[in-house]
Amino acid sequence: QVQLVESGGGLVQAGGSLRLSCVASLRTFSSYATAWFRQAPGKEREFVAGIEWSGGSGSTSYADSVKGRFTISRDNAKNTVYLQMNSLKAEDTAVYYCAARRLLVTTTSSEYPYWGQGTQVTVSS
Repeated sequence: QVQLVESGGGLVQAGGSLRLSCVASLRTFSSYATAWFRQAPGKEREFVAGIEWSGGSGSTSYADSVKGRFTISRDNAKNTVYLQMNSLKAEDTAVYYCAARRLLVTTTSSEYPYWGQGTQVTVSS
């Protein structure tokens, strides 16, 4: 069974930074696309960032709302995906989830079969 374990959430002041980590127990980690989604109370779960590993290099994608502020990366040797979040805004407050699927990143949460437990990110204004 695939397990994703997230960490790094917390409370931060607007303009600050956090780095989220997700350790994944995937049999062939490099064969999976990994992504971050977030969900605020009363809102739909939304795609934040994703990374896929093809041909020995990663290809990333970002939601418009976080582009230029967030950076997704992964360490295949450690089976870990990261989300570096800079210039945080109050509207970034949400539970952040890491997710994985085979091969390619998509922005639809229902297309990801593997999920972490979520980690709370709260940004004070």
